[in-house]
Amino acid sequence: MISREDWAKEFLRRLSKREDEMKWLYMELYNDQDAYDYFVGMLYRMYCERSETLRAWDRERLGKSAWYQKNDVLGMVMYVNCFAENIRGILDHFDYLQKCGIKYLHLMPPLESPEGKSDGGYAVSDFRKIEPELGTMEDLAELSARCHEAGIYVCLDFVMNHTSDEHEWAIKAKQGNPDYMNRYFFFDNWDIPNEFEKTVPQVFPTTAPGNFSWCPEVGKVVMTTFYPYQWDLNYGNCVVFNDMTENMLYLCNNGVDIVRLDATPYIWKELGTNCRNLPKVHTLVRIMRLASEIVCPGTLLLGEVVMEPSKVVPYFGTVEKPECHLLYNVTTMASTWHTVATKDVNLLKHQLSSVFALPGDYTFLNYLRCHDDIGWGLDYDFLANYGMEQVAHKKFLNDYLTGNYYGSYARGELYNNDPSLGDARLCGTTASLCGIEGALETENAEKLEDAIRLDRMLHAFLLTQSGVPVLYSGDEVGQLNDNGYHNDPLKREDSRYIHRGNFDWKKVQNLQDLSTVEGQVYSSVMKLAKIRKDYQVFNSKADIWLLEPYNDHILGIGRYYEGQKLLALFNFADAEEIAWLYEEGEYTDLWTGIKKDAMEVHLKAHDFVWLYREFEDTYEDETDFS
Repeated sequence: MISREDWAKEFLRRLSKREDEMKWLYMELYNDQDAYDYFVGMLYRMYCERSETLRAWDRERLGKSAWYQKNDVLGMVMYVNCFAENIRGILDHFDYLQKCGIKYLHLMPPLESPEGKSDGGYAVSDFRKIEPELGTMEDLAELSARCHEAGIYVCLDFVMNHTSDEHEWAIKAKQGNPDYMNRYFFFDNWDIPNEFEKTVPQVFPTTAPGNFSWCPEVGKVVMTTFYPYQWDLNYGNCVVFNDMTENMLYLCNNGVDIVRLDATPYIWKELGTNCRNLPKVHTLVRIMRLASEIVCPGTLLLGEVVMEPSKVVPYFGTVEKPECHLLYNVTTMASTWHTVATKDVNLLKHQLSSVFALPGDYTFLNYLRCHDDIGWGLDYDFLANYGMEQVAHKKFLNDYLTGNYYGSYARGELYNNDPSLGDARLCGTTASLCGIEGALETENAEKLEDAIRLDRMLHAFLLTQSGVPVLYSGDEVGQLNDNGYHNDPLKREDSRYIHRGNFDWKKVQNLQDLSTVEGQVYSSVMKLAKIRKDYQVFNSKADIWLLEPYNDHILGIGRYYEGQKLLALFNFADAEEIAWLYEEGEYTDLWTGIKKDAMEVHLKAHDFVWLYREFEDTYEDETDFS
């Protein structure tokens, strides 16, 4: 075995800068010198296994400013099988990704998962093997290399809270092997699990109630926070952390640039707590950040923290000790759809004021829709000021966005509906939630025009925010709900499959035809993305603030960067509204190219404007040194 003194100088240089903190954190958790020595040795082994091409890729990125904060970044998230059947199919359609200007490609979990017990790929049975029908690790590495040549960064999910109950570790645990049982949470009876249940909320109270399941193979109870076939990993066991970190680095060594840490807040469990966001979670994430900086420093960590802002922001860490590079802006997403239903921007303004007050280096991943449901985790204390009660208001939102409210053309579906609590989440594609599907059903041309305009306005709002804007594959062509999932016995119990339909490649043939829905939506999204790319005012380093248009239907956002100023207005109302800005000077509407003032701005229903102006730097140094 090679001694430390003979390790590569590049590795030792990175390690020396971080080892004091990394060892202190590791020993604080596990107090095991042998385990720590194994951990560091594993890091060096993974460094050695990293190809010279990827090491050069690391060095190139380290020499540049944060690419993900620039205004030319547009992301797309997709299920491999929905987009192109398999990974090689993505390579066959690579020109489409380039045509869309994608620089951030997120592949939903393609790792091996048991059919019928995969939870959309989030019940992993092998962290080092691609689902056979999707391809191989070699295919993933080839796709990543192709992406790197084109300046595209690849993101992959790392499901770290649990494994499938068919994972090798779980199989050995079912055989009674104590070393592998210790990788999970097993209990001889229901006494301790029942104590946990007193303080731990349920994730899926209707489809998977409770946080524990009976394991008949060993006659014990096992912790299963999400579904019975997803066994929670015990990160109190250093072997689990060592091996899972190695699994993460293995993915990085196959070309993954952004690691999406799935279900991050759940990974540390303690009796008597809610097992969410515990301090030791942050210790684990910080060590993983240090490990990646040592082995593959070009890698980014994306934290999946689907909670209110006060719980999300700590996962950025601090300037001195950062954790995640990127976090999901989930509350803004939910508040956006709330505003679509209510037509009132006050909650959205309240939410954005918190985001805009954060340091500019905090970078969010922004989106309108994703693979998951829309949960109504809103600020109900704030909404109470407007007479909105939580249960009744959730019902209104769901009624409106499922089309069960007078005048609504939205076509969403409920997910995890719990009538006893008056609670449910929501599913649907962006186009269907905007009313495009409903307008087509009723052959209402006026409503269709309005729904397409709303879709365009929401994408403009997405691209106005600082951070990484990400499209859910299909949204760029106005893809509708896939109602056929109801006929699939493996999918029909999970309404999230309504927005996980296969990409319709026939529609791509119509993208230049502006008489089609797909042509109109695609041209709008691509034009918006090009404008964002062309103007530095959309850079994440820009100052950003809320405008006051004196109209509760209109959201106003201001941006300023190096002499460029943008006034962005979004009308969520069903009728024409006026924004009263009283901004002096002549502005250019970036969408139409028309010059106009920014005093009294008229907006059609569900329309937007991007008003732009450049300023000369007139500052003169008048200091007299004579």
